[in-house]
Amino acid sequence: MARYFDEFAVGDAFESAAYELTLDESLAFATAYDPQPFHLDARAAAGSVFRELVASGWHTAAITMRLIVESAVLKQTGVVGTGIDELRWLAPVKPGDTLRVRGEIVEKMPWPGSKSRGKLRVRVVTLNAAGVEVMTQIANLIVPIRPA
Repeated sequence: MARYFDEFAVGDAFESAAYELTLDESLAFATAYDPQPFHLDARAAAGSVFRELVASGWHTAAITMRLIVESAVLKQTGVVGTGIDELRWLAPVKPGDTLRVRGEIVEKMPWPGSKSRGKLRVRVVTLNAAGVEVMTQIANLIVPIRPA
């Protein structure tokens, strides 16, 4: 069942299922989109600030998006993102890590000049299996208002 703007409230929260990041997936993403040595080569990574192979932060962001969508918290009402504020990578993600996402609506307001949509700001936290926050962001979303 679809959810509309009027069905969300500040403080509403959700949590996703878990997702394990494999080495093959991490290497494939880095090869295609973020080919820095510490994402691709264990020897090079050993000499980096990370001291070991780590996944791309952009890969972490993409997995976060997948987990949000799969959680079905926003259902299929035509929610559209307008941007991300305060994106922070707080701890490295390593191949083999299991990630999950927690989100909380932190702001709800009408969309200026529109009676058919509103705006939600959602604080999204991506955590590893140990509960360490590896990434945070504020998602800005346009959410349809239920048709009359």
